[in-house]
Amino acid sequence: MKAISSSDIEGWLNGAAAEVMPPAARLRDIGHGRVVSYSRKVFIPLTRLCRDVCSYCTFARSPRPGESAYLSPDEVLAIARAGHEAGCHEALFTLGDRPERRWKAVRQALDALGFSSTVDYLSAMCERVQRETGLLPHVNAGVLSVEEMARLRAVSASQGLMLESLAERLCERGGPHFGSPDKRPAARLAMLRAAGELRIPFTTGILIGIGETRRERIDALLAIRGVHETFGHVQEVIIQNFRAKPGTRMAAAPDASREELLWTIAIARHVLGPDINIQAPPNLSGEHCATLIDAGINDWGGVSPVTPDHVNPEAPWPTITALRSTTEASGKLLVERLPSYPLYCREAPYWHAPEIARAVVRAADAEGFARADEWSPGLRVAPAPWARRAAGAIPAELERVAAKARAGDALAEGEIVRLFHARDCEFDYVCDQADRLRRETVGDTVRYVVNRNINYTNICVYRCTFCAFSKGRPAVSLRGAPYEVPLHEIPRRVAEAWARGATEVCMQGGIHPDYTGETYLGVVRAAREAAPGIHVHAFTPLEVVHGAATLGLTTREFLEELIAAGLGSLPGTAAEILDDEVRARICPDKVTTAAWLGVMEAAHELGLRSTATIMFGHVDAPQHWARHLARIRELQARTRGFTEFVPLPFVHMASPVYLAGEARKGPTFREAVLMHAVSRLALHGAIPNIQVSWVKMGSAGAAVCLEAGANDLGGTLMNESISRAAGTQHGQEMPPARMDELICSLGRVPAQRTTLYGVPPAACAIRSYDALPLEPVINPPPAPRRERPRARAA
Repeated sequence: MKAISSSDIEGWLNGAAAEVMPPAARLRDIGHGRVVSYSRKVFIPLTRLCRDVCSYCTFARSPRPGESAYLSPDEVLAIARAGHEAGCHEALFTLGDRPERRWKAVRQALDALGFSSTVDYLSAMCERVQRETGLLPHVNAGVLSVEEMARLRAVSASQGLMLESLAERLCERGGPHFGSPDKRPAARLAMLRAAGELRIPFTTGILIGIGETRRERIDALLAIRGVHETFGHVQEVIIQNFRAKPGTRMAAAPDASREELLWTIAIARHVLGPDINIQAPPNLSGEHCATLIDAGINDWGGVSPVTPDHVNPEAPWPTITALRSTTEASGKLLVERLPSYPLYCREAPYWHAPEIARAVVRAADAEGFARADEWSPGLRVAPAPWARRAAGAIPAELERVAAKARAGDALAEGEIVRLFHARDCEFDYVCDQADRLRRETVGDTVRYVVNRNINYTNICVYRCTFCAFSKGRPAVSLRGAPYEVPLHEIPRRVAEAWARGATEVCMQGGIHPDYTGETYLGVVRAAREAAPGIHVHAFTPLEVVHGAATLGLTTREFLEELIAAGLGSLPGTAAEILDDEVRARICPDKVTTAAWLGVMEAAHELGLRSTATIMFGHVDAPQHWARHLARIRELQARTRGFTEFVPLPFVHMASPVYLAGEARKGPTFREAVLMHAVSRLALHGAIPNIQVSWVKMGSAGAAVCLEAGANDLGGTLMNESISRAAGTQHGQEMPPARMDELICSLGRVPAQRTTLYGVPPAACAIRSYDALPLEPVINPPPAPRRERPRARAA
């Protein structure tokens, strides 16, 4: 962040809010675009007892006869469960500072609960709330020791302490902080620094209108900035306006004026820069809260649909619907976040303790915001009805990106990322643009191929952390036994598929340690001998590389042998994410991005067509998706060998990387639909067909994708093993009649196709509608290990 100069400060001190607000808002837009965030929370006042006696506070109170010093565990959990039912992600624990040091009754209450201190009890309640309800605790527990902060870090997603002011004079007799040892600026600033050393995502801020000067506010903001520049942990800065409350010593003091609030927000943005998150509580501004956006905030803070603001009970929370309306009226998009802000969620293992990091990752979307619903790929959880939002203003830069895509021009990485950031009315706009482009490019016909999957082994020597299909040393604890389909079984399955109207057999499997290039050649020959008319769509680039290496051949030489044996095309799997930063985390020993692209380029040069895929929604982010799409388009421009692009949403349920707490629960529904829409736009002029996986999206999800740029439903499959091993619940076969029914329900035209988008023989299509049930598939355990044949002599 660029430091402000002394002359800037002097020029601002006597200025009006109207002068500093417009440049502050522009600065905010540089860092946050159109997004204004909020956290849906419950407010858990664990205790309202406090050893401090601030002149303006109605939250803290003295012990009262018949009133418990602390909420009981049952009371805490009841509030948390109500929050969970209301869709909250955050449990905000607020409490007074160390009341046990002031009152004997509080120490007795702690003894009865079985704890030695308030912080001990708080820690236990945070752990229970997170474990039993899934809510992520955010802790405001006053001034803490380093040891106490470290203990709470293990059970909370973030912590907070308002700096309030650096004016030591406010702690003197007659000041609002007199008699409050925990309000000493040095103690609070030390805790802010300790939080950085402990890597705690931290909330702080200033309270205005309690007697401080404008210069003192700037001093406090500069102090916050200085600590943040050292540690990078200040996730938000709250600018909170004082409101006088009856029954306090400052009851007759004037509220902080709107002018002072807006001026301070704008100055905070100038001091802290474009990227930091600045918040002002909307309930303390009432009907005027829209002006807070004009001043430069990008966050509304926590808003509860369940509990009141116990610190400001006279000021009810706005409803989330009202907050959305206010935000949209200002030309912004309201987006829900977690108690940790997106930056800290995207780097969860660094900023959070292990158990909290797992919970944060699983609750977050690809950008680090909160997941919007319970949908995940493969689950029988119906996506929320796709109700298009009322038309809103579409930013000019988004319209420019869409126009560039419609013209068939290659998009830059940043432009593709911008499409992936679309939400609300922008999301509808991107999907509409993609669907219009689909209609203009390929019409209203939705095609699919009648095919059969044969995954001939699930034994694999590679250590892909996303894969629940492979069985080997890293995956012995996962469900399902290792198997190996004998070569004589493959012709039976191929012949059965041909008899049921299939024109394609898709074959791929794990990298078995005993398999060589001869194994793959034998598989192709067996399939073609069983049904000479069937198209063999087989072998990932990883299998091609493996087969070539075992025979001492180049990739090109081995591909030529596969073609001679009868291979018709390659599936574009094993691509995952074509970015080595991601591959290092999910498939470190697999083919690199360059190697995958190299196999495909060699295949295309030999006349072998292929699909292209992306497997997304795990540890990746929109910039990685953008690079993947750009690399696919670049290769297609040279070879024209890709027939279709297939987004494959990550199915998380049995995936090792998810079970280890390192991956998300697949893409959100918005992200999954956007992948199809953005692919249509980013690949326009290069790849005409965008396919949706019904196995992963389900019928309802596939239908939405078909209205957002997709034009192909893939294959009927007959047997599906890989997604099923990961936990998908959407079945193994969608026969032609069901395919047609789904397509016709959208007012579109169904049509069977061949692998290479030709017209299948009429006899095959007829057989496909009258197919007999499949014979039971038996995958036998692997044969005893055998010595691998030596590579062919040169």
